[in-house]
Amino acid sequence: MSDLTYFDNNATTRPLDEVVAAMLPFLRNQYANPSSVHQFGQSVRHAVECARTQVADLIGADAKEIVFTSSGTESIQLAICGALAFRKPRKQVIVSSVEHSAVGKMTAQLEREGIEVVEIGVDKNGLLNHEELAERLSEDTALVSVMWANNETGAIFDVARIAKIVKARGVPLHLDAVQAIGKIDLRVSDLPVAFVSMAAHKFHGPKGAGALYVRRRTRLAPTILGSQESQRRGGSENVAGIVGMGVAAEHAAKHFVTDARRISALRDRLERSICSSSELAKVNASSAPRIPNTTNIGFRGLQAEALLLLLSEAGVCASAGAACSSGSLEPSHVLQAMSVDPEYAHGSLRFSLSRFTTDEEVDRVIELVPSIVNRLAALGAR
Repeated sequence: MSDLTYFDNNATTRPLDEVVAAMLPFLRNQYANPSSVHQFGQSVRHAVECARTQVADLIGADAKEIVFTSSGTESIQLAICGALAFRKPRKQVIVSSVEHSAVGKMTAQLEREGIEVVEIGVDKNGLLNHEELAERLSEDTALVSVMWANNETGAIFDVARIAKIVKARGVPLHLDAVQAIGKIDLRVSDLPVAFVSMAAHKFHGPKGAGALYVRRRTRLAPTILGSQESQRRGGSENVAGIVGMGVAAEHAAKHFVTDARRISALRDRLERSICSSSELAKVNASSAPRIPNTTNIGFRGLQAEALLLLLSEAGVCASAGAACSSGSLEPSHVLQAMSVDPEYAHGSLRFSLSRFTTDEEVDRVIELVPSIVNRLAALGAR
């Protein structure tokens, strides 16, 4: 869609042309099962293992520490459930109050099964309360699971400090790095972290491919039984998706520094222009370190749903950290946890950019947003 202005890259990114080209042979002629012992199968196995190395190199890991999955959600839930299985009789999991629903849905289920779930609060910029984390760790804590970067605001947790606190108590740490991979420099070898979750489609790879970093000598029980992935995740591998993920990872490793510099400049210009042109606008988590592509802007007294609909009619794709239920729009749990004024929280939009975002697209959004905001304000759409 040539007339589409896409600012929803935290939901998914456009696959690189190189990714699509690398995947096609495995959807056509190179269709063998990588577990087969014949040469055809082993040639496909070689492609899977090359991709494993590419993903490992992106995060500074060893290829043997990478487990391929179907998604970021599966990677997250495999880490949580797989770790808990070996931590009995410990029955407490610690998370933050701003986790993605992939964690929230999982921990809600665990609570129904008798696991105690402790939520650690955040400050007004969405950053974790480290003192509370240290206080809530106990002899019953089986796992700490927090995000590296927030999907709604882009706020980056101080994972080095978190890891130090958790390691001192001998508790394994899982990091949801789905929004951080390919956007900032992350070297898992520098951190005492047990698990790191990833999703290919967040860094210009395909949907349906994810990975979990499992630190060597860390025990993990599979949630899908089978012989694949060293018996840590059963099921025939999605070879095309895995190959695409590998290519995307290699590309990210080479280009994320220059991409981040350019994208953050576009993001900052977008924020400055919108906030200077509308007295109703305020950036959420503005003082936090953030991934370079993400801004979350609240518009006082307006409703995010109305803003998004008018933007969509103009060909602009953005999103809101909120869910529409029975006709009423509720502020996202992230903004609520940050104690954002409800007047702003109800009207907060997320604009997330990518390496494909252009100056012209930023100019278009800068021009459109104030006019839409003024229109809704004049109509009293509050």
